[in-house]
Amino acid sequence: MTYTIPTIAPLADTDLQQRLRHRIDRKTKPLGALGRLEALAQFVGLVQGTEHPALHDPQMIVFAGDHGIAARGVSAYPSDVTWQMVENFLAGGAAVSVLARQHGLALTVVDAGVNHAFAPRPGLLDRKVASGTADMLAGPAMTAEQCAQALQAGGDVVRGLPGNAVLLGEMGIGNTSSASLLLAMLTGEDLGECIGRGTGLDDEGLARKRSLLGQAMETHRAATSPLALMAAVGGFEIAMIAGAALQAAAERRLVVVDGFIAGAAVLWASRLAPALLGSCVWAHSSAEPGHRLMTQHLGVVPLLDLGLRLGEGSGAALAWPLIVSAVRILDEMASFESAGVSDKATA
Repeated sequence: MTYTIPTIAPLADTDLQQRLRHRIDRKTKPLGALGRLEALAQFVGLVQGTEHPALHDPQMIVFAGDHGIAARGVSAYPSDVTWQMVENFLAGGAAVSVLARQHGLALTVVDAGVNHAFAPRPGLLDRKVASGTADMLAGPAMTAEQCAQALQAGGDVVRGLPGNAVLLGEMGIGNTSSASLLLAMLTGEDLGECIGRGTGLDDEGLARKRSLLGQAMETHRAATSPLALMAAVGGFEIAMIAGAALQAAAERRLVVVDGFIAGAAVLWASRLAPALLGSCVWAHSSAEPGHRLMTQHLGVVPLLDLGLRLGEGSGAALAWPLIVSAVRILDEMASFESAGVSDKATA
């Protein structure tokens, strides 16, 4: 199969931007007093194409997949943790499960390619491409066909869910390895600076991870196009996140990007459709060192910096109340005129 990139219309609308700015500036506050919340409200309005944005039926989607390279010891945890954590998500015991309940987020877990047979149940979507990617040191992590299938599946997941906002998370032992390689090979950043401890590697484990990823990078130097690169070093869950983000942006849904792995997927997807970035809110700055390089490269400032490195979509869930607050301020906060409050500029 082949993958067709969704058409994403650029959101540049100077007139709407000015109207939104005027609405925000006329609220009962000094100019700029709500700081980045003001820019956030304006951003959501631009994504939705209206002066009166509203959020409904937000969807937290966690894509899970296993990685062949994990067998070489690039993680402090065994691959079985991937399927065990999927069960934890579905049982409601993971951090993202707790946060989704707290903030009214519908949680969907997608089996993108976990090496485990899950019993069908509510909240779980089976979109398994294969039982984990191949070992990228022995060849491409996935075939071109599998890559296209994963991208398409990510878009299909979004099309099947309601709402106008998606929050993107992941689970996959070994996936910081894929994210580090995607970052380095897409941006030209030094690979060593893109690699972190992931699930908590000790110094010996980190040195091993750096050595193995250096070998993988050399193995796949010829993978220069985005699709070839994703197939060479990516993961099924990463490709599905990319497909989901592209489809959501094409539908003018707000895209809330979690941390390092979800960010790598969006960075990669932006090479297919640069306008995607106009729909993305970057939730938090991960403690994974490559994530700071990524956000600096893109020129974006995440909403939170809490030292998180959990993944799952946990950072996106924590950022969600800020987004809701920004939109509600725009909608519900009185203007100087409606409240009968004197404006310094006209007093």
